[in-house]
Amino acid sequence: MNVPRLNQALVLEAPERVGDGAGGFVEGWIALGTLWAEITARGGREATQIGTAVSRTGFKIVVRGAPFGTPERPKPQQRFRHGDRVFAIEAVAERDPEGRYLTCFAEEEVVV
Repeated sequence: MNVPRLNQALVLEAPERVGDGAGGFVEGWIALGTLWAEITARGGREATQIGTAVSRTGFKIVVRGAPFGTPERPKPQQRFRHGDRVFAIEAVAERDPEGRYLTCFAEEEVVV
């Protein structure tokens, strides 16, 4: 196994629900921390969503391993942010048997 080049600083974010004062809630995002990562594109496609063209690109994002249940371990329904770019995490798996690195399968959507 080759060692990944963790050369991109990504902010790991989790969804957060905040009461809106009227019995409902508003969804927002809370930053959990910064992780260094290697980002590799997997492929892309263009789709139409509610009459708008959207470009979707899959990415494989490798980060250092972390034990289950710790805030440093990414999980589905969280996301990575890199400046204005947002990568929605779809799945997470160990990259190696020792769990030194994790592979996050993510998708980025951009309106075109």
